[in-house]
Amino acid sequence: MERKKALKESLTGYAIISPWLIGFFFLILGPIVASFYLSFTDYDLLSSPNWIGFDNYINILTNDPRFRQSLTVTLIFVFVSTPLKLIFALALAMLFNTGRKGTGFFTTIYYIPSIIGGSVAIAVVWRIIFGRNGAINDILTTLGLEGMNWIGNPDTALTVLILLVVWQFGSPMIIFLAGLRQIPTELYEAASVDGANKLQTFFKITIPMLTPVIFFNLIMQTIGGFMIFTQAYLITQGGPMDSTLFYALYLYETAFEYLRMGYASAMAWILLLIIAAITLLLFKSSSRWVFYESEGGR
Repeated sequence: MERKKALKESLTGYAIISPWLIGFFFLILGPIVASFYLSFTDYDLLSSPNWIGFDNYINILTNDPRFRQSLTVTLIFVFVSTPLKLIFALALAMLFNTGRKGTGFFTTIYYIPSIIGGSVAIAVVWRIIFGRNGAINDILTTLGLEGMNWIGNPDTALTVLILLVVWQFGSPMIIFLAGLRQIPTELYEAASVDGANKLQTFFKITIPMLTPVIFFNLIMQTIGGFMIFTQAYLITQGGPMDSTLFYALYLYETAFEYLRMGYASAMAWILLLIIAAITLLLFKSSSRWVFYESEGGR
């Protein structure tokens, strides 16, 4: 009787999670396994894949200048945009944590770009703003300065996309705000009694207590930075002169425009290894600078 009851409960549990299991096996695990196999083939979407061993990986790493260009552009983007985004997010979170009137309204206003920032409409608007006849050049002309084609210039196109992504700092801002509200007020009161100024309080209390939140945001934004695609595809399409050819965009072009699915699969696995290596380095470094109160320190 007990065994029947346990079996019934198990079957009920599997029935409840079956949608997730089906989605996991057919939409996640299946494509992962297929991608790994195809990375060792010359599959072109139109004919059967032929096994070619490590040729795709060798060609990518030794004979593909656009791969190196896309990786360089992506790394520059990640290492510039991620710190800037976190700095803006933390600054606004500290401002909103003061409890001033209208904080809820302005928090919502600043969070909206994170919701719509990746949309087609915002990308089009951004392209218009930074175009030859856009608002930025109108402002510069008003100030007596000469405008330029920000998106069409290889020296400035990447900066335009970095600004667009940094502008979407709402999500880390909300997480920072939640972290700030978890810091015990007794710490600030004790620091005040000891005569600490605001700068000392910030670096001696706020930052150490926020390090787990900073670490979380750093991991999420770093991984997200490697995935950037929509903005570059819609605004610059990788140009001019491949100055905004992000890795994900080049991977998309390789797979669906050049129909080199096997080659693109190998690129995807290389990207996975790069992200895994950087994430591992961040986790390894966390023991030196992330403070966990429950563990009594670093």
